[in-house]
Amino acid sequence: MITVLPISSPADLEKAFAIRRDVFIDEQQVSPEEEFDEFEDSSLHFLAVDGDTPCGTARWRRTSNGVKLERFAVLKAFRGKGVGRALVQAVLDSVFSQQPEPIERIYLHAQVTAMPLYSSFGFVAVGPMFEEAGIQHYKMVLPASAYPKR
Repeated sequence: MITVLPISSPADLEKAFAIRRDVFIDEQQVSPEEEFDEFEDSSLHFLAVDGDTPCGTARWRRTSNGVKLERFAVLKAFRGKGVGRALVQAVLDSVFSQQPEPIERIYLHAQVTAMPLYSSFGFVAVGPMFEEAGIQHYKMVLPASAYPKR
C-alpha cells in the first residue's frame, strides 16, 4: 500500500533527500550542486512509503511563472508499482487544497521517459525539447480545464 504525505520532520526530509541522491545523483549522474538548490526550504516536500519503506519523493513550490512541480523520484525497485502516480496525485491535491484563488499555471519539467505519467493527469507538452542536468526534458503545463471543479 503506497502512502504519500507532506514532509513535516527533518528525519523524513533526509529520507527524501536520500531517494533523490540515489535516483538523480547516483543513477542519472546529476551533480549534487544541480540536484540540491536554493529552493529546498521554500518548497513543500512529499515522501511516498510502501508500508514503512520510503520509496519516492517530490516537491512543489510557487514561482513567478505559477506553481512548479518538481524533483519526482522513485527508487528503481518500486518503479511500475504506482508510486509515481500516487506522488503526482498527492502533489496536485496539495496544490489545489492550498489555493482558494484561481491558479495562474501549474507546470513541470518532465524527463522524456516520465511524460506518459504526467500526460495521464492532463499535462501537455509545450515548446521544444531541452536539456536539464544532461537529461532531455519537455516543459509540461496542466490546462485549467484539467483542474478539479470547485
